[in-house]
Amino acid sequence: MYYLLGACLALAALFAANALCSLLSATLWRFVKSGARRWSASTRASFLLALRVLPPLLSLLSVTALLLPAYIIYEPRQSGEALSAKLILPALVSLYGIMLAVWRGGASWAATRRLVSDWMKDAEAVALAGVPVPAYRIRHPFPVIALVGAMRPRLFIASQLFETLNPEEMSAAIRHEIGHLSAYDNLKRPVMRACCDMLAPVPCGRALDRAWKEAAEEAADEFTANVDRAHGALALASAIIKIARQIPGGASRALPAGAFLIAEAGDDIARRVRQLVRLAEIETPPRRTGALLLRHGTSALLCSVLLALTFLIMQTGILPGSHALIEKLVYALR
Repeated sequence: MYYLLGACLALAALFAANALCSLLSATLWRFVKSGARRWSASTRASFLLALRVLPPLLSLLSVTALLLPAYIIYEPRQSGEALSAKLILPALVSLYGIMLAVWRGGASWAATRRLVSDWMKDAEAVALAGVPVPAYRIRHPFPVIALVGAMRPRLFIASQLFETLNPEEMSAAIRHEIGHLSAYDNLKRPVMRACCDMLAPVPCGRALDRAWKEAAEEAADEFTANVDRAHGALALASAIIKIARQIPGGASRALPAGAFLIAEAGDDIARRVRQLVRLAEIETPPRRTGALLLRHGTSALLCSVLLALTFLIMQTGILPGSHALIEKLVYALR
């Protein structure tokens, strides 16, 4: 009973803390999203990633650094305390979220691996200037141009696109995928998905996921435009329009570990094209000061939390106090 009670307490606390922090993150985004439209897309994507990842990370740190040590050190092995439905239910919900995140992560990895294996059967290696990953030409009815894989990414391009796109458009489309590569988006996607799955029973933060996907695509578009402000942006807009016209109705080729130029016919093509036209009209690229401040600010926040937890653990009264709080919670949940 000692170990079962501790596990239920840890899982329930993890779920409660994660749900509360995620709710606060979602609320914060509702207040700032209007003003965030003025930020660069890369800054917005970094901010949204932090809002999504920090709640489960901080919750996990709090549980492992405070709750579990207090329970292990101060809880008697034969306390006589019994489990209640009020404690078991949130623990089961938390366990379900964790198992769902692990299962979907594994399923996504396996599906991506199978698809890449299928594509590689008749893939033809192509040499593309400025592409730092292996590139392949494949036969596919969908106009695929995608960077697939998180650890060993590969670029796949449908053969018909080599005839459809002119050299400038092809270069811009490839540059868009390199933008995803430089931002490590194929690593961030499964992390975002795992954070979402951990709170699957609670519809909290899903707006953050949608907003991040949109910002990540816009950031890759900005990356393309920054190479050649006018020609790069307009060439990418032209490539997107041409590719969209070739997509079979209702088709979708989105992969959890892949970054597609266009994933499906329902993508907001018009919005992206308008944004690219606006980027073409800007003579100088946007300054990256905001993105740097945000990146360093997020790291500083995490370091501050770690230091604060370390300081609390070193205080002689914090773990006994945490255990006293645990006792009150168990009593309240009887």
